Amino acid sequence: MTYPQHIRAVLSLGLPLIGGHLAQLAIGLTDTIMLGWYGAEALAALTLASALFFLLFLMGSGFAWAVMPMVAQYHAAGDAVSIRRATRMGLWLSTLFFLCVLPLLWFSGDILLALGQSPDIADGAARYLRIAGLGMLPALLVMVFKSYLAALEHTRVVLLVTLAAALANGLGNYALIFGNWGAPELGITGAAMSSIVSQLVGLIGIAFYVHRALPEHALFRRLWNPDWEMFAQVFRLGLPIGLTTLAEVGLFEATAIMMGWLGTVPLAAHGIALQTAAATFMIHVGFANVATIRAGNAFGRKDVAHLIRGAYTVFALSLAVASVTITLFLTLPGHIVSLYIDPADPARDAILALGVQLLAVAAVFQLVDGSQVVTLGLLRGVQDTRVPMWMALFAYWCVGIPASYVFGFVAGFGAVGVWSGLVAGLGVAALLMILRFRRRIMLDMAPAH
Repeated sequence: MTYPQHIRAVLSLGLPLIGGHLAQLAIGLTDTIMLGWYGAEALAALTLASALFFLLFLMGSGFAWAVMPMVAQYHAAGDAVSIRRATRMGLWLSTLFFLCVLPLLWFSGDILLALGQSPDIADGAARYLRIAGLGMLPALLVMVFKSYLAALEHTRVVLLVTLAAALANGLGNYALIFGNWGAPELGITGAAMSSIVSQLVGLIGIAFYVHRALPEHALFRRLWNPDWEMFAQVFRLGLPIGLTTLAEVGLFEATAIMMGWLGTVPLAAHGIALQTAAATFMIHVGFANVATIRAGNAFGRKDVAHLIRGAYTVFALSLAVASVTITLFLTLPGHIVSLYIDPADPARDAILALGVQLLAVAAVFQLVDGSQVVTLGLLRGVQDTRVPMWMALFAYWCVGIPASYVFGFVAGFGAVGVWSGLVAGLGVAALLMILRFRRRIMLDMAPAH
């Protein structure tokens, strides 16, 4: 394939996936905006609650992400039986993970208090998580189905189902947070209830599609039967992916904890800037998913030349997107941050001023963050997950978290210093992942073929 053909293929597969990721993010973004209108304290509590929820959710998603390269490889080889086996065991492992972490969500208030958060904010976060935490199970199962469908290049339905879930969440928030349409005014509790509804809408919609559109795989027939051989394969590939994600998300959540030490205004500004940066990051995640799928197909066919050419294409597209978002963050930060804040909120000016500074830092790490996630996607496509896991642990926890603390508290730069540590951790991760990609694919694999 020529480079223009690669670009068309990447965009055809990637745009629905990017849209699906953005729609999924819209659920959290809607919560952030609406609770920001409701009050700064509710927004701060949501920021902490979301930090813990997504820390666990993204770690558990490692088993879903393991399904993607496996199904892509089996699909290239025409092995429908292995596609069914891998997807089913992804569902099993996701369910078992949820049961293991449910106590952490239920007792989240005590955990947040032990981490030095104020009692009022910790209580609000705990009330949210005791309800919204139950939605983690359908959310994890949806992730498995999305990986299965994406690997088979059924990407449009992923977008449509996620849009439906986001719409359900937005309508539920409008009713239950503020007490509209005759519903009770529940604040952050209403946001939690809406999140569960949205996750169930997504699960029912995507499961129905899988049952009707792909009967040849018979995913739901005797779903309860164990398949320990495939269970072990998905576990061995998925656990390092989950731990890699935990390392990165742990860096961001550690900064949320540090922001909580600085006070309500820094924590609220952090939530706004992080949600904004996460929206643009979802575009790179979509490209990373495409990289995983196409690398998995090429890996299954042992076509290294195709894999390398496709990798260059995805990197170039990611760089183009990063250039646009950097420009927006540096030229329109005040307009972006003000979208999240009630004009009548007495803390508005303070949150706005700090949020603008944090978006400037976010602009710096757009480039490296996109590079590292796309490279990870390529490595997962060739089922290389263990070495990248150790690289991620080093970059995020041995460089990023200590740097955030030193810049923020020892050097006295406060919130901006904490975010500067993010840049350090992400930059080291990007460098290590690219070096691993060069060695694993361009040096180790190419001579053998």
